[in-house]
Amino acid sequence: MAFEFATASQPRAILFLLLTCLVLFLPGFFTIPPIDRDEVRFAQATKQMVESGDYVDIRFQDDVRYKKPVGIYWLQAASLKTISALGVPKAQLRIWVYRVPSLLGAIGAVLLTYWAALAFLSRQGAVLAALMIASSILLGVEARLAKTDAMQLLTVVAAMGAMARVYLSWQRGEDPARPPWSWPAIFWTALAVGILLKGLILMFVGLTILVLAILDRSAAWLWRLRPVWGLMWVLVLVLPWFVLIFLRAGDAFFADAVGGDMLAKLGAQESHGAPPGLYLLLFWVTFWPGAPLAGMAAPAVWRARREPGAQFLLAWLIPSWIVFEVALTKLPHYVLPLYPAIAILTIGAVERRVLSRSWLTRGAAWWFVIPAFGAVLVIVGAIKAIHQPVFPAWPLYAGAMVAGLIAWWLFEDSRAERSLLNAVIAAALMAAATYGVVLPRLTTMFPSQEVARALRNVTCVGPRSAAAGFHEPSLVFMTDTSTLLTDGSGAADFLGQGTCRFALVESRSERAFIQRAEAIGLRYNAPVRIEGYNISQGRAISIAIFRSEGTE
Repeated sequence: MAFEFATASQPRAILFLLLTCLVLFLPGFFTIPPIDRDEVRFAQATKQMVESGDYVDIRFQDDVRYKKPVGIYWLQAASLKTISALGVPKAQLRIWVYRVPSLLGAIGAVLLTYWAALAFLSRQGAVLAALMIASSILLGVEARLAKTDAMQLLTVVAAMGAMARVYLSWQRGEDPARPPWSWPAIFWTALAVGILLKGLILMFVGLTILVLAILDRSAAWLWRLRPVWGLMWVLVLVLPWFVLIFLRAGDAFFADAVGGDMLAKLGAQESHGAPPGLYLLLFWVTFWPGAPLAGMAAPAVWRARREPGAQFLLAWLIPSWIVFEVALTKLPHYVLPLYPAIAILTIGAVERRVLSRSWLTRGAAWWFVIPAFGAVLVIVGAIKAIHQPVFPAWPLYAGAMVAGLIAWWLFEDSRAERSLLNAVIAAALMAAATYGVVLPRLTTMFPSQEVARALRNVTCVGPRSAAAGFHEPSLVFMTDTSTLLTDGSGAADFLGQGTCRFALVESRSERAFIQRAEAIGLRYNAPVRIEGYNISQGRAISIAIFRSEGTE
């Protein structure tokens, strides 16, 4: 069988996972336009960092952006500088340039899931656990967004994989001097990088250690992580930037990042509030195609909860999951760093042939339901948005449904691997259809791209623009950092202040623009109109592009 051949050796397994990641993550990576709002805020702040040469402060236009530490901005800036040096024209305006760290983070997280799983499973089992992560819908989304979450997943899996090896060596009673320095080095380096990215890695690590210490009534194994040297190494890596940002901004960063962002998530931040249980509900979609097997494995995992391996993985999973469920602010990607633990636990049950034979086996139908329902949903949405049936995607969706159907029909607990591999094929076909074919064609969903395209066709030199009523970050990113975000009246005043100026006025602000233009005697051309849909606000919009012809 091809899978046995691909996993016959360590190099083959790594190459197989790498190629699978590229198949799963590359469709749409270069062609999906910037997506509001978080992705573009990160990218625009990085662009300004490179433009200004200031790699300490973090800003979006003139406003400080202190919700996250500097790590992701440095990684995106390195990507931008590298790709620009390779001669890619206008690299600073290409959103995929800023997505490269997320792509590398997602691939690295899959490979590190394989490495972490080797502490618990056979080589084939570790590959299957990594495939569950690679094919999950949630990681497929994060691999294509210029945000922190894919890279954060990489750091968490690296830290947990190293910590698991140290913990299990202690449980086996191995010589304390025997664990190699590489495990503590990986752990503390991942911890430091995770702090510079987002800081949530401290919760995952801290809660795992706390629960294990309570269950074992001992935390003696922590000394095997060389904590004195490790903490010194973490300080060497993270302290310089924190000192520099404190000298630059005082306590503003810590107030915004800790008080204004992290602690605020305990409440309903930015209208993302939801009751407990939402993550469990979303799990069946976001962790597809691994979710059905995880459900079947749950009873066996719970029975084995006192075994050292299961105990460690459950300590990684359950406490942090409870925290996320209790916190009122909920976004699907928050629980992503817990998915590797679920994957490893699930494949452990698969390898031991202890999957549930109860009504839970009916969940195998989910391998077909998601491609079938997803295909209908996406195609109907495309027809509604652009009035086109996107026929090129149909064969891919059909293939995904066939693969999902085969996964369902072939399922039996003694050969669950076959079903999972077919489901991964279904996930790859779904990704190619949705990200590679459909989303790039939904031009009305990305009005900023159409506005920027219209401005690129102007004949004057050094165009400047002001936006009224449509203030999405993507507009600033795709036009210029100096784009003025104002109201209708302000846009008219801006237009009258010089030549080669453009007012981008959303229909709800047009009356104020026209009234102010008449008051100041502004003459302007007949506008070009961009019809679109603001996905951040969930409503249709119409943007008129006005150009000044002078004043009377």
